[in-house]
Amino acid sequence: MRFFSAEEVHSALSLPALADAIAQAFRAGTTAPLRHAHALSATDSLLLMPAWNAAQGGAIGVKLVTVLPNNRARDFSTVNALYVLFDRESGEPRAVIDGEALTLRRTAAASLLAARYLARRDARNVLIVGTGRLARFMARAHCAGRDVERLLIWGRSAEHAQALASTLRTEGLPAEAAADLEHVVGTSHVISCATTATSPIVHGAWLQPGTHLDLVGAFRRDMREVDDAAVARSQVYVDTYAGALAEAADVIEPIERGVIAREDVRGELADLVTGSVPGRKKADDITLFKSVGTAIEDLAAASLLVTLAG
Repeated sequence: MRFFSAEEVHSALSLPALADAIAQAFRAGTTAPLRHAHALSATDSLLLMPAWNAAQGGAIGVKLVTVLPNNRARDFSTVNALYVLFDRESGEPRAVIDGEALTLRRTAAASLLAARYLARRDARNVLIVGTGRLARFMARAHCAGRDVERLLIWGRSAEHAQALASTLRTEGLPAEAAADLEHVVGTSHVISCATTATSPIVHGAWLQPGTHLDLVGAFRRDMREVDDAAVARSQVYVDTYAGALAEAADVIEPIERGVIAREDVRGELADLVTGSVPGRKKADDITLFKSVGTAIEDLAAASLLVTLAG
């Protein structure tokens, strides 16, 4: 059994290759129950995210996550995670993997995969809304998927946006910080939001025809990244129905208010990769992909990592 550090995960897993592996996992019918959430106290939680593939050569995996918000006061990480991968045939453990690194990469790769079906082929201007750990991976993912001419970074802190843009420029990406969010939303072809906003940041009135919205933050019912108008104007897709309709307020609240119907959510990522539902149909469609994460993606990432390591 091997242990893979965060550095090894980031070094081994290219985002395009991981997107391909995630697509194959969806096509293969990987099983992933809804995550198990256990309250350890009034503030602390334990999350278990299992998945398995019954096919020959398949695998079993589970991500173990602890969430302790009060760790901030002790200068410890509030979220810690490990991923454990088992052989499907023998049940023997094969690897223990840094969970945060695995999550960052699979989240970005899933959005890259969705954009292959939902973004315009000629999309060249990318906007990243947010400046946290995940935001830099979203920038790398969308630049890996197309020839980006302009990569804009917007954050509530102009200093943080400038710092992230500077980091991405050292990687050869055409990044610059943006100040006027409404203006850059209206001039961007792909907009990726990776925030913990509790009220909408991006408004539907700002969107131009042909835009692709990629929403990967706002993972709780009290979080929103876009307003109802943005959802109403969009062709809406999700990573999984089960996850998005249970956790994603950006989808749940417009349905509850009658802005869209449940049937207006056109498909999940598995539908796109298997061809059972179409992606973008017209150049001027506005598309929206809401991701809350699924254990299918974790298992695909862990399996690819172990395969590459030999």
